[in-house]
Amino acid sequence: MRKSRFSDSQIMAILKQAESGVPVADLCREHGMSSGLFYQWPSKYGGMDASMMKRLKELEAENARLKKMYAEERIKAELRQEARGNAHKHGQTQL
Repeated sequence: MRKSRFSDSQIMAILKQAESGVPVADLCREHGMSSGLFYQWPSKYGGMDASMMKRLKELEAENARLKKMYAEERIKAELRQEARGNAHKHGQTQL
């Protein structure tokens, strides 16, 4: 998962500035970010406090780790299956 260049507290502060009426274009220019990035944040982080954002990021990291682990185990299982199939074709038996 790609690391954000903005910390949780920075994201919260920028969102609060927007809620208080600061134009999005001004915020984007000030913080050197695209408006597309800004508009992703409210849908992802809207209504969260800092502890909720931290928990979300922890869960996203765990999810990525588990997906990678699953993919690796799936590849191992396919290789074992392939090896069993090749062994049977050549008259060998697996232990």
